Amino acid sequence: MQETNPPQRAIRALHTDTTITVYQAYTPELGLPAARDGRFPAAWKRTRMTWIKPSFLWMMYRCGWGLKEGQETVLAVEITREGFDWALRNSCLSHYDRGLHTDRAQWRRELKRSPARVQWDPERDLRLQPLSYRSLQLGLAGEASRRYADEWTVSIRDVTDLAHEIHARVKNDDLAAAAALLPDERPYPTDEAPGQANPVQRVGDAETRATA
Repeated sequence: MQETNPPQRAIRALHTDTTITVYQAYTPELGLPAARDGRFPAAWKRTRMTWIKPSFLWMMYRCGWGLKEGQETVLAVEITREGFDWALRNSCLSHYDRGLHTDRAQWRRELKRSPARVQWDPERDLRLQPLSYRSLQLGLAGEASRRYADEWTVSIRDVTDLAHEIHARVKNDDLAAAAALLPDERPYPTDEAPGQANPVQRVGDAETRATA
């Protein structure tokens, strides 16, 4: 069900008391072994930055419903909330914003030492058109990337068929049936450490461009 007057920036996700589900898309060579074994294979480069998306429809926009080359296998990766919250607490906005940073040098220092980066991209509707509010995209590098792959991951599911099924219903203009198949994404209660601003509020006051 679509929210009434949703906040401009908030994390909406499928989550339980202990886990949160994020989405990524890969080649079958990487995605299928990950889904089969429930963990990322050795070929998954832990030294590279990886971007995770709690929004299913934003992932569909990014991978074209699993039809874009190199993104044919769509994965639902269930990770611990403890790990996700750690990444938020140790994140930096992905681009400079004069309202949040003293100067570019300060932002570059934060960016260099932060293992996670936050971006806010326009959320998408079933036709993948931009909505008025924004959805989180979280980039993980260094320690965060390694911990994501080897410590935080609880399960990995191949949801490519689901993506294709929803897409088929959208193409047939059966939006109600398509919406009924979407994951139940609800506002995610972000962690707030003592003496520290809410990580979503801390990095969520600036516009940003979409990147991979």
